[in-house]
Amino acid sequence: MSDPVLELGYVYSELSDDPDLGEIVEMFVDEMPERVAALEGSLKARDWEQLGRLAHQLKGACVSYGFHQMTPLAATLEAACRTQQPSEAEILVAAAELIGTCLRARTGSSH
Repeated sequence: MSDPVLELGYVYSELSDDPDLGEIVEMFVDEMPERVAALEGSLKARDWEQLGRLAHQLKGACVSYGFHQMTPLAATLEAACRTQQPSEAEILVAAAELIGTCLRARTGSSH
């Protein structure tokens, strides 16, 4: 049986190779399981307001830490949560895409 994470490929920060920033990128990746757990907790509770806040925070962090490929996914989830009439189906899809990508975040580089 193949590993779905390996099939999808890992996600690396554009800042991983920077000698001054590599360490903080590593800390960000090390904290990712807690971020994912918080997203999953809000998702399970159907707390769209909190999920939107977490997505907003993650969106900013992804930019700061060079994970630009995650930024639009976090933005999509944030927008889905913050509409007047949130669509549960839309939120579930956006959350699954973001969480799946977060789980693929790695330190180091893709080279």
